[in-house]
Amino acid sequence: MDLARVLEAVGTGERSASFEVFADSLDRHWIEQALAATGSATLRRRKLPAEQVVWIVIGMALFRDRSIQEVVHHLDLVLPGRVATTRRASASSSAVVQARDRLGATPLATLFEQTASHWAGASADAHRWRGLAVYGVDGSALRIPDTPENEAAFGRPGTSRGTAGYPQLRLVVLMVLRSHLLAGLKLGPWSVGEATLAEPLWEKLPDRSLTILDRGFLSYALLHRLATSGTERHWLIRAKSNLKWRTLKRLGPNDEIVEILVSRKTRRDHPELPDPLQVRAVRYQRQGFRPQTLLTSLLDPATYPAAEIAELYHERWELELGFDEIKTHTLEREEALRSRAPERVRQEVWGLAVAYNLLRLHMQHVAQREQVAPSRISFRHTLLLVRNFWQLTAWLASPGNLPRRLEGLHQELALLILPPRRPRRYPRAVKIKMSNYPRSR
Repeated sequence: MDLARVLEAVGTGERSASFEVFADSLDRHWIEQALAATGSATLRRRKLPAEQVVWIVIGMALFRDRSIQEVVHHLDLVLPGRVATTRRASASSSAVVQARDRLGATPLATLFEQTASHWAGASADAHRWRGLAVYGVDGSALRIPDTPENEAAFGRPGTSRGTAGYPQLRLVVLMVLRSHLLAGLKLGPWSVGEATLAEPLWEKLPDRSLTILDRGFLSYALLHRLATSGTERHWLIRAKSNLKWRTLKRLGPNDEIVEILVSRKTRRDHPELPDPLQVRAVRYQRQGFRPQTLLTSLLDPATYPAAEIAELYHERWELELGFDEIKTHTLEREEALRSRAPERVRQEVWGLAVAYNLLRLHMQHVAQREQVAPSRISFRHTLLLVRNFWQLTAWLASPGNLPRRLEGLHQELALLILPPRRPRRYPRAVKIKMSNYPRSR
């Protein structure tokens, strides 16, 4: 699906066209397979069958600025295969909650895994660096409604002033850095660390890939595991200041092969690990920043130049931009997710991941058409464009006005393309000042 097809579909005057073209990316058979594999397929006719509830959960993410009732009413009009002129009585709030409880979180998780395996791998192949698919792994947290059930299931982090105002869940994602498509996601309680949550994600890394890691993942066992599993599964990470090594060979200025020894604790926990581990250390410094040392399994200086490695490492911040796109734009800066029960919270997160990937897939098609990098396409404008199609053009505008709106949308296409990024000249800094007053109890 690309923007041109959406615009052409809207120009035909069919009210559900934009949704149908958008839904083409999410194969209906994938939804059916996810429901069948988890035993959630609809066995009898219901007012809200399981297939529609899947789209409702995805729509909740895409339309964070709308109530769930509005999402249900709108999807009831434009879902593929439905007749827009035949309006049924809208489902009550309790019916939506019951339908979501019947569905559960597993079908949405299965659907995400199916779609991510198709979309993310192809995207990584299309944007390789020196023959390697570029991935990133990092963690974040999401606020969830303050209910006893959510707090018992996910926990509440502590702060300098006591405890946080909301329960929070922790999630770790595997992302294709150059297109922001999510290749994997794991979520759990706040008390579970990112390294523990990330364990199932390492198996999803393909051969001939490079994974850029946050230095919180720096561990001898993990680096050895990544370097010795599969074929050319490379890694790149920033060194910690207290890490010790011994230089074996100098490859050039600030570029050397070093040897890292196994610590006593790691040896007790993993007696099978070989000792030592040979890696490459690349030192660099940007103007106005402190000197940094990168560690990597890319040992060949001719195939992988040190200057390019230092430049590539900063693509790790694409993950932070992805989290910002989800929290700031998709969730509309809301304090917390909508769901007030743990299973519905998990369901909402998986639906959010599918919706985000749908938008990112759409942006990638636009980038290919305009012959620019996916990072040059505005996420915010794409999100607003999709929302406008669904809420206005798809079923509110009269068919006679659609050609004129089509012409206007063609002119607004340039808004999606961002100027090339400028290099950062100043260090990042926290600008938000916390309140001096204790949290009200």
